[in-house]
Amino acid sequence: MPYDPSTINVIGHKNPDTDAICSAIGYAAFLRATRPGVDARPACCGDLTVRTAWVLEQAGLPVPELIMDVRPTAATIARQDILTAAPDETFLAVYRRMMAHHLRALPVVDAEGRLLGIPTLQDFAALLLPAEDHAAPRKGLRSVYTSLKNILSVLEGKVLGDCPDPGHFEELMLVVAASSLDTMRQRAAAYPLDQIVIVTGDRPQVPDLAVELCVRCLITTSGMAPHPDVQARARERGVVIMVSPHDTATTAQLIHFSRAIGEALTGDFLSFYPQTPLAELKHAVAASHQPLFPVVDEKTRRLEGVFSKSDLVDVPRRKLVLVDHNEFSQAVTGADEADILEVIDHHRLSGNLRTREPLRYINEPVGSTSTIVALMFRMRGLTPDKASALCLCAGMISDTLNLTSPTTTSTDREILPWLAGLAGIREEDFVRDFFAAGSMLRGCNAADAVESDRKDFEENGWRLSISQIEELGLGEFWKRAPELRVALENVCWEKHAHFACLMVTDITEHYSVLLTAGNERITDAITYPELHPGLFEMQGVVSRKKQLFPSLSRVVAKLTPPA
Repeated sequence: MPYDPSTINVIGHKNPDTDAICSAIGYAAFLRATRPGVDARPACCGDLTVRTAWVLEQAGLPVPELIMDVRPTAATIARQDILTAAPDETFLAVYRRMMAHHLRALPVVDAEGRLLGIPTLQDFAALLLPAEDHAAPRKGLRSVYTSLKNILSVLEGKVLGDCPDPGHFEELMLVVAASSLDTMRQRAAAYPLDQIVIVTGDRPQVPDLAVELCVRCLITTSGMAPHPDVQARARERGVVIMVSPHDTATTAQLIHFSRAIGEALTGDFLSFYPQTPLAELKHAVAASHQPLFPVVDEKTRRLEGVFSKSDLVDVPRRKLVLVDHNEFSQAVTGADEADILEVIDHHRLSGNLRTREPLRYINEPVGSTSTIVALMFRMRGLTPDKASALCLCAGMISDTLNLTSPTTTSTDREILPWLAGLAGIREEDFVRDFFAAGSMLRGCNAADAVESDRKDFEENGWRLSISQIEELGLGEFWKRAPELRVALENVCWEKHAHFACLMVTDITEHYSVLLTAGNERITDAITYPELHPGLFEMQGVVSRKKQLFPSLSRVVAKLTPPA
């Protein structure tokens, strides 16, 4: 789907949790309410958790658009209003279309829209000046591969009588009646008679000769039709008669222009798929003399658009608002090539986030990004709609574990009841149903469970992966701990992390366990009580942001950076 540069996508981090999705929905609604005419849409760059999907179902909202890569691509710059030609169209028709629109190349597609070629003006010369046929040198420029229908089209003439199979393409030999009858007989004898097209002016004996020889077609010029007796005999012998309104010289030239443009097609051209990043295609385009580059569907070869080198000068970039994160390592792929307009977040400042232009940056030390969005509504004297309010409630409840996390502030405690009233929900019932909505350990394989809410960090040269799952009890965890450790080891391998861990939080007991994999120097330096090798208990620890990450950060700060 082509990107609309007027759209602003509000998007959370990779592996989005409920706060990332719900704050994106809420802030998109805020932008639409405060900036009339702005097309702000929530998006996500990963699959929804079961609980988040449940929230959207309760709110009656669709899943935000899935956007996994925002790098400019061939589809970004491709023009959709494409002029095309069919392979059986005449050289003359295509050439006139190109001249009328100042084009140097024109895509040729079949009836299903599949790209066949993209001939240029230089390629057309091959139609008018074909290579010498050494096997049949006498053919010279007489040979024209075309159809009677195409000839009639370029001449804008008319047919007298019958014209069987006019759309059939065949090799025709052009003979212009400019010599004596004997000479014409000799020339005609050099070719199959059923391939000969005789062009004549007002020479009365030539039509008789054409009928006598039983040639494929007789064309009379200057609008003059043969005698009715000749027409009658031509019908009997199957000779097609056309009348051209042009003089003989023009008629003969136009017949050459009746060749099908399909004859000029070659496979020697560059084309790109819609998802090809601009960074990958720029070098190939710069080194090519091709004036126009087609963009085709990877599976069907259907033509999706075209672009030229000039379209690479000022490339439209996707407009983003980042919520619930502030670093490129957690952002959607290609965020560093997008126009980031705003960042709304409640995490620490980190990473290498840099922008081309100044932006609006809001970072508040509250329990969730949803809290910040709700505050922005209140500060403007606005109230979110019922669906948005419900989503913001869910974001707050999820990130603060229903206001029990150490990240919870007085602002969170003030905002949540206000939102619950707007959403029309009973907090206690909603909280119970939300946390009961889905167990990652019961409903997912180990890899998906670890990936469902995973974040990457880099501290003191160490690359860390921290996943968190919230459960109503730890019964499932004890059953699946071995396979979860394998999934963590795979994260280290696939994401090139030095250390990966999974914090499983029992929200009913305010208690967590930490399963680890990776570099043993980090594991050995962890200060939490160790239940088993690589498994720690964390009494009262429920927050990745406020408790676990700061602890691990202190651990790796004391270690020598990895080689």
